[in-house]
This record gives sequence, C-alpha cells and structure tokens, in this order.
Amino acid sequence: MDPTFVYDDDCGFCTWWADQFATRTDLRIVGFSELDDRLRDRLPDDYEDCAHLVTDDDVHSCGAAIERALLRMEQAEDAQPVVDFLRQFEDYERLRERAYRWAADRREKLGLIVSKTPPARRERDED
Repeated sequence: MDPTFVYDDDCGFCTWWADQFATRTDLRIVGFSELDDRLRDRLPDDYEDCAHLVTDDDVHSCGAAIERALLRMEQAEDAQPVVDFLRQFEDYERLRERAYRWAADRREKLGLIVSKTPPARRERDED
C-alpha cells in the first residue's frame, strides 16, 4: 500500500492541509468519505476523531500522523534530526498530541486563516 494520509474531507482547514501534503509529498490522500473497506479496517474504531497516516507496517494517528506527513515534505528535510532528538524526551509525544488536539478543536477558527472547500461539500453543492 502506498503511504496514505487519511483526513476529514468535510473540513476546510483539514482539506487545506491535505492539499499541502498532496502537492508537497508522495502521500496518497484519502478523505473519510472515500475510505474503502480495506483502508477503513486498518484504522482505529474512532478514526473520525483525527487524521491518520497509514503505511504497510503501521498506522500513525493524530499528531503523529501530521508529524510524519510534515517530515515527508521536501521543505522539511532538515527537520528530521530535530524530531529524532525531540522523540528522546518523554514529554515530546504528549506535547505533540496536545498541540494537535488544540488545533483540531479550533479548526473552524483556524479555517478562517487557511481553508479550502472540502471535497465532501463540493459534491453536496453539485447535487
């Protein structure tokens, strides 16, 4: 399976980020509304609570998914040693996940700054 970023395709803020990953990484991008059974079975039961990065070997969710997707961007190639260093510290994962949850809980407001019409809404508008 190609590394796949799974996101809420009914969220403008989430769609903006997914578009950044689509144009700046080698990730395949799949919205919640496009999940097939094979991919859905790999995700946690509460998969709609956050984004995921799915590889052949693992599923990374929430902050870990965003971190790994960001590290796949060409512009972030120098960040890998910094992230490797930070991962040595017990509090890093907790801080990363708190930062993710902070942004996820405020995505409507953050969407006023960066947003793109979500695919799920484009399809509804066309009907």
